[in-house]
Amino acid sequence: MALRLGDEAPDFVQESTVGTIDFHKWKENSWAVLFSHPADFTPVCTTELGTVAKLKPEFDKRNIKAIGLSVDPLDSHRAWVSDIEETQNTKLNFPIVADGDRKVSMLYDMIHPEANATLTVRSVFIIDPNNKVRLMLTYPASAGRNFQELLRVIDSLQLTDRYKVATPADWKQGDDVVIVPAVSDADAKQMFPKGFKAIKPYLRITPQPDK
Repeated sequence: MALRLGDEAPDFVQESTVGTIDFHKWKENSWAVLFSHPADFTPVCTTELGTVAKLKPEFDKRNIKAIGLSVDPLDSHRAWVSDIEETQNTKLNFPIVADGDRKVSMLYDMIHPEANATLTVRSVFIIDPNNKVRLMLTYPASAGRNFQELLRVIDSLQLTDRYKVATPADWKQGDDVVIVPAVSDADAKQMFPKGFKAIKPYLRITPQPDK
């Protein structure tokens, strides 16, 4: 059965470029960004892994661990790491899982049934500290992933987990948010002391609560 938002992220034990990964233990009490690659030594993914490495300070601020994956073997991953570090001017600082038996790829539904069975699709999963899947995205091979967008979504998830708000279109850190409809006006006055603007009864705008 296909993985859905809100499902528990499947656990796994698999080899990686930093040793054996016991996934749930490895990410314990952290958010995780798990992202897959069709194969090693592919141009778009080379730039993506370099970008993720450079974003480590931003990930650390948000309690996020990054982890990559493809079905290529560990020796291939290690050779690819050298290329990534050379061409992207960074040190790789997160693991790449060697999913040679496709165990993880099948658990996360990363293999397209009508595609080459040795190629994982370019998927991204955001997983929260309770091991729940909070976001899933699948990209075409030709379009590099936007990791700033993934950070933006994680900012939204972390904010809306703490407060009874949602984030509007194109929201970013510091922008106004909307109060969820389940909160009454009376309760909103107590919960949001900065006040709110009711554009419609269901559309109430308030400053970001933690700013």
